[in-house]
Amino acid sequence: QVQLVESGGGLVQAGDSLRLSCAVAGRTFSTYTMGWFRQAPGKEREFVAAISRRGGSTYYADSVKGRFTISKDNTKRTVSLEMNSLKPEDTAVYYCAARVDGGIYSSSASYDYWGQGTQVTVSS
Repeated sequence: QVQLVESGGGLVQAGDSLRLSCAVAGRTFSTYTMGWFRQAPGKEREFVAAISRRGGSTYYADSVKGRFTISKDNTKRTVSLEMNSLKPEDTAVYYCAARVDGGIYSSSASYDYWGQGTQVTVSS
């Protein structure tokens, strides 16, 4: 069974930076595509970023492109999301997700395993 645990959320001010991490328990982590999603109160879960199995390809939502960076460490079995120039509209619960079959997808339905989420709040 694959378990994902996010960490690093918190309360920051607009313009600040924050780094989220997701630790994954699973023997075949290096074969997973990993993604980050977020869900703000009253809104649907939305795609943030994804990274390919070996980390060679990344994909970002337009709303975070140029500000967020996703990275994957297959040795440590972690995926991170570096968030810079944070805005109040980035406030949400951030979820880490794993896709077993590879490929980069922005649809939440394409991911097989999910973490419990970590809260990010950006004050203006």
